[in-house]
Order: sequence, then C-alpha cells, then structure tokens
Amino acid sequence: MISIQNLYKTYPCEGGDFEALRNVSINIQSGEIFGIIGLSGAGKSTLLRTLNRLEEPSSGSICIGDTDITRLSTPELRKLRRRVGMIFQHFNLLTSRTVFQNVAFPLEIEKWETDAISKRVTEVLDLVDLSDKAQSYPSQLSGGQKQRVGIARALANNPSLLLCDEATSALDPKTTQSILALLDEINRKLGITIVLVTHEMGVIRQICHRVAVLEHGQVVELGAVKDVFMKPQSKTAREFLCHLPRTTYDFENLPQEKGKPVAIFAFNGEMAEQPVISQAIKKSGAEINILSGEIDHLHSSRIGNLTVQLKGSPAEISTALSFIRSKNVEVDVVWNG
Repeated sequence: MISIQNLYKTYPCEGGDFEALRNVSINIQSGEIFGIIGLSGAGKSTLLRTLNRLEEPSSGSICIGDTDITRLSTPELRKLRRRVGMIFQHFNLLTSRTVFQNVAFPLEIEKWETDAISKRVTEVLDLVDLSDKAQSYPSQLSGGQKQRVGIARALANNPSLLLCDEATSALDPKTTQSILALLDEINRKLGITIVLVTHEMGVIRQICHRVAVLEHGQVVELGAVKDVFMKPQSKTAREFLCHLPRTTYDFENLPQEKGKPVAIFAFNGEMAEQPVISQAIKKSGAEINILSGEIDHLHSSRIGNLTVQLKGSPAEISTALSFIRSKNVEVDVVWNG
C-alpha cells in the first residue's frame, strides 16, 4: 500500500544543511500495523509526517496505492488527507467543543449533511467506547478518554491509513495497554493500515507486525517484530530490548567447566511452548541445565530464549544440539567447554 523510496528530508541550518532523513526506503503492506522506533532525534516523527505531507520531502517518492503523493497539487493533497487519519501525542482537542463536536469537526469541514454527521459520529464513538461521553468536554475526560476522542476523530472520514505519532507516550502504562488494544481491534475490524511511531519497544511488542529502526535519519533495521526481538542487528534495537523486563544470565560469572558447554536456544512460534528440552534429553542422554529463560508474547507470535549448560560425552552433547536444531530452534553455543 505504501512505498517509500530513497526519501530525504533536509533542513537548512546555520553552518550547513541538516539531514533529518537519509535515503529511507520502506514498503508497508496494506492492513498491517507497522512500527517506527528510534531514539529522540532519529527522524521517526519526521518520517511519519511525510506520509501526509505535513512535512515536505526534499527528494524521493512516497506512493500510497498507485499515487505518488509527492507530486500532488494542493487540492489533490487535500483530497488525499481525507483518506489518512492522524492521532497525536497531546490529543489536540478543541476545548470549547464537546466530544461529539470534536469528532464531527472534520466532517463539518468536508460539508457533510447534518444527519450523516450525526450517524457517523455515533458510530465511531461507539467503536471507541465513548458513547456516554458524547456531550462531555475535554476538561472532563481522563487522558485515555481524550486519546479515544482523538482516535474517533481520526476515523470519522473512513480513512484507509491511520498515522499515530507517539499516541501513548503521554499515558500511564494501564491506559497505554487499553489504547493499544483499541488500535489492534480497529485494525482487525476495519482492516485499516496503521503506521505507529514510538520510542517504547513494549509498544512494538504488543501491537506491531513489522518494525523499522531509525538511527540518525536512516533505517538501520527492518523486519518482522519477532525477528528483531530474536536477533536484533542494530545497536539501537539492542539498546531498546535491554530496557524491557527480561531474565538474562550473568555471562561474566559463568562457571566455565570443562565438558559443559553453554548455549542459547531461540524458540519461535509454537516451539516456544513445546517440550523440546525434555525430548532432547531422552534422545541424547545428555543433561541440560537451564540457567535462565523467558517467553515474549508478541502481537502475532511467541518467541522464547533459554540459556542452558549441557553435560555429557561429546557425542551425547552433539546429538542433543542436532536434535534441537532439527526442531527449528536456533542454537548459539556461547562457550564450547
């Protein structure tokens, strides 16, 4: 649905131009939830805002469907934006308008009939579970409720694409979970493509199908969320993963005993919950001592990691490792004993 090719965004600055985006190329599939993550200043919000040309690219192309939006005239761009909803970090609600009136605002601009506005606003308020707050004002709402109004407003025009710019960063953890669950529900029920910018790997873990990692305006890692979690390739991804609650083993104090190699097993999907270790012990006769482990529940799959120490004859250990590899488990021997 979205094809970003060789995208640059340059700002003129004193002493030379600043490249906020450098040669960014990403394809985002229709109907997926795609995450963009990076440290502050990485260019993630700039990239998101080029997708509806709130930021004008310096060069490159952005195709939504068959349309290169970088070539659209102002009237054509206005028409495109009706198909692209946007959710902001700080809600951007009109304080003098009720919830109903806030959601109705984009439809009023498009000169919808009064009855059609009333019907559509009622529909989206029901979808975001705010029907009982229709006549309330923003000052009477919690942060999570304000963001639900923002989501309802973004959905009012029946968009095919929803852009979320740090949509949960101003919310507490419990409210964040409920907003992410709502976005997931919207994606499943309506089939809307969602592009989500965040600096929280937990958000990526819960909701996204694929993710792009940005460093200094460049994509340094791109792939399925499970692949990034299992084998992060970039420094930024590894740093983000380090801050998630995880059980890890202290390799610096590893007891290096002869004949007892240490390995990390990376499980993917259903294998994360299968009795592979007990099967390997029965098959090989080797002993496998679990030093640490974890299972991550991602949006579309599960992954698991076990750090283990093996004991037995070289043939028994080799048989155990071969059996585990045969079950589509990645094996990384970190110390060979």
